[in-house]
Amino acid sequence: MIDKAIRFLYYSLFLIAPLAMSKLTSELFEFNKIMLIYFIASLIFLFWFIQIIKEKKAVFKKTILDIPILIFLLSQLLSFIFSFDKYTSFFGYYGRFNGGLLSIVVYVFLYYGFVNFFDIKKFNVLLKTSLWSSLVVMLWGIPGRFGFDLSCYLFVGELNNNCWINQFRPSERLFSTLGQPNWLAAYLAINFFIGIYFLIKEYKKNTNINNLIFYFFYIILNFIVILFTRSRSAYFALFFALIIFILFYLKYLSNKSISLLNNLKIFTLLIIFFIFSTFIFKTGIAKIDNITSFLTNKKIQTEIKTKDVKKESQPSGITESFDIRKIVWEGAWKLGLKYPLFGSGIETFAYSYYFVRPIEHNLTSEWDYLYNKAHNEYLNYLATTGFIGLLSYLVMISAYLYFAFISIKNTRSENNRILYMSLFCSYITILITNFFGFSTTTINVFFYIVPALSILNLIRKENEYEIREKDLILFKYSGWIISIFLLFYLSCFYIADIRYARSLTYSSAGDYQTAAIYIEKALSLHKSHVYFNSYSNDLIKLAQLAYLQKDSKLSQQLIDLSLKYANLAIKHSSKNVIYWKNKSTIEYSIYQIKSDTKYLKNATSELKKAQTLSPTDPKILYNLSVYYLAMYDETKNQKYKDLSLKSVEKSIILKPNFEDAINLQKRISNL
Repeated sequence: MIDKAIRFLYYSLFLIAPLAMSKLTSELFEFNKIMLIYFIASLIFLFWFIQIIKEKKAVFKKTILDIPILIFLLSQLLSFIFSFDKYTSFFGYYGRFNGGLLSIVVYVFLYYGFVNFFDIKKFNVLLKTSLWSSLVVMLWGIPGRFGFDLSCYLFVGELNNNCWINQFRPSERLFSTLGQPNWLAAYLAINFFIGIYFLIKEYKKNTNINNLIFYFFYIILNFIVILFTRSRSAYFALFFALIIFILFYLKYLSNKSISLLNNLKIFTLLIIFFIFSTFIFKTGIAKIDNITSFLTNKKIQTEIKTKDVKKESQPSGITESFDIRKIVWEGAWKLGLKYPLFGSGIETFAYSYYFVRPIEHNLTSEWDYLYNKAHNEYLNYLATTGFIGLLSYLVMISAYLYFAFISIKNTRSENNRILYMSLFCSYITILITNFFGFSTTTINVFFYIVPALSILNLIRKENEYEIREKDLILFKYSGWIISIFLLFYLSCFYIADIRYARSLTYSSAGDYQTAAIYIEKALSLHKSHVYFNSYSNDLIKLAQLAYLQKDSKLSQQLIDLSLKYANLAIKHSSKNVIYWKNKSTIEYSIYQIKSDTKYLKNATSELKKAQTLSPTDPKILYNLSVYYLAMYDETKNQKYKDLSLKSVEKSIILKPNFEDAINLQKRISNL
């Protein structure tokens, strides 16, 4: 009974996680997915403990990946220990959450839970659950392609695409419940090969034509929706993995129960539909789409080319995304060289990238964006966990690929061979899409569970540990306490984030008093330096309002509190350049309230600390110039004017097209 309950939880994980989203949280998609994963993992842990107590013994299956996984876990633990921001390294970057030490431990736990409670006869249900979930994801997203986004209807009650900002346009690039087009495409690419497995299985059985038709059209729909995402990384992943699958198929199955011609028939039919779908729905890549347009008349062809030019050519001043990625990759490599052993700390890329940020980034259209990932999973591991973390990650991947190939080669069951081939190709798509992007919660579930599916036939042995009667009570209560604590903590964290989201909403609307109340409520449930920093901003705004209302006593109290929480944020993340810049802004705001140059000097000092962390950021030098100019206005001391001019000139060197800095330089020169 407990076994069934645990397997049901795994089914729930694959069914619900891709769909999980909420407008109540600070991040609509990933936060809800990771919290659901944690919640389900906690329940699996609880049921596992109940089974151990009931049977008075613990049984753990050893797998051939144990040593690579252990080495990888150890490397992540060491990176966490040496991290400059342990909160971020433990929970993950706030707003993404996936990838922190906690999430990795949970994914590994789910891997071992799976190999202990599933066998090769039981996980077809799991794979079908994943297919059904992906079908719902696709059907949910498709209306957005035509301007009727169901998420907008759920969030704001309007059946259109207007609830999304310009960076999110489902009519141009579909993302459904996954959050971003590349994430949706990566998820569908995995399920594409799961669909291939069931299609070929039904094709060989040749007993149920309805099932065969369903899986065939599922794969076609999957491919079409991937086209709607315009994800080039998914195109390449799908193309490369499909070639591998066909080669496997020809080598290991073409001489089996049916002829080579019949083996190729199903693939030929699929490829014809893929070409037809590409002709109809296009790829978003002008060179490919122009080729397909030769079959249309000249008028239609001209229209298509015009549309393609609009899609492919970047608007004036917009840098091509791959050019930006190359710059970020260069920064990630430099960061790996700067911290070669254990990196800057798990998931700290958002902050540590500033340490080595290439000057060329300042000439891109996203020069002032925050990059919380290297947009290459492998370089991200190098930057944040060092060469030790990257090598252990690659060893773990290589070990799985090797043993997965052994499973394909040695299994005697034709159905199992098709299954292992499909899972192998699903995993290949993950490796490729991660190369051009980064893993998300849903993708990481597959990253750890697919190997568990593939090596179930290679389980080495079971280790059985008897629990003595006198230890049973202690064991029982410790299990319950841990499980209840985890569930309670997760609930508090989730509610805290909802309150934090409410705080951000009120703050953006200018209602800083209500915003401060909600962020204070969030802090009562969960302590995060992200909350500290946000709270300090709300408090200084309230201090300014109190000053305008002639309440100097209240204003001073709010100033003190604002500084307290700004310092707390820095204390918990001392190399976070964002917090140093925020502290500088707060000090400058206090100067504006009190007209005391002491705070202006403090603001300058904070910015100098920020500059040591982010030496290529032109905004820091620009703001330094503004502060020095304010000191000159206060004191008429020529040295501050010279410092202001020198700072703005350095800012322009870092970013020659920085219009604000150029205008400031002219203003200073005319004084």
